[in-house]
Amino acid sequence: MTSADRRARERQNLQDKILDAARELFARHGYEAVTLRKIAEAIEYTPAAIYGHFRDKDELIRTLCKRDFDVFSAGLASLASIADPLERLRRLGREYIRFAIDHPQHYRLMFMSPAGLDYDADSLERKGDPHRDGYAFLRLSVNQAIEQGLLQAEFNDADLVAQTFWAGVHGVASLQITHAGDEWVDWRSIEARAEAMTEALVAGMSVSKPGARARASKAARKDKPAGGVSAKRRAPRAKGGRR
Repeated sequence: MTSADRRARERQNLQDKILDAARELFARHGYEAVTLRKIAEAIEYTPAAIYGHFRDKDELIRTLCKRDFDVFSAGLASLASIADPLERLRRLGREYIRFAIDHPQHYRLMFMSPAGLDYDADSLERKGDPHRDGYAFLRLSVNQAIEQGLLQAEFNDADLVAQTFWAGVHGVASLQITHAGDEWVDWRSIEARAEAMTEALVAGMSVSKPGARARASKAARKDKPAGGVSAKRRAPRAKGGRR
């Protein structure tokens, strides 16, 4: 390895370190509350080290968002080989939730903390490309299901269906991230909830097919205690009449 290669690798390692620290701080405190100086302190470098990589905080945020969305979109696009649009939608839903659970800080930043930045030219080039735009890939899958007559007649707006599907899986993902430790709720496993949500969305909008009802029933039963009553059911808390 040449000295130039070594310097390039060290520079890339430092940039990765900056972005990882920034992601965690932004997710924890919000964009507005975090300065480049705070990021520098988190990695025990001077602010000058960050300015050597990013012109300002906006450039850092854009770089971080593009990097995380590229990873996210690549994971979804890997499902393109699934020929059946409905099965692809089921897999899309599960992959979306899996990404959120595997990368909660990424997910908080991408989908739960609006950056409030205008899109630059590079970001706009990605819009509508199913290989680099996760929403475009979801919409493409929905549109193929519509064109093949797999959805009920009233579900003929690809954007409406895609956004409804997104809202459903986002709900499962965000609840897992923010409330999984809340003992008030006798949570079923994230796998069971992901399966139940994706099947409910697909089965609820698709033309009825043999096996669809059985899949939905199986998802609903998963993790359910014998007799349908939780063994962990507790009396309501007296704490301020919560819930």
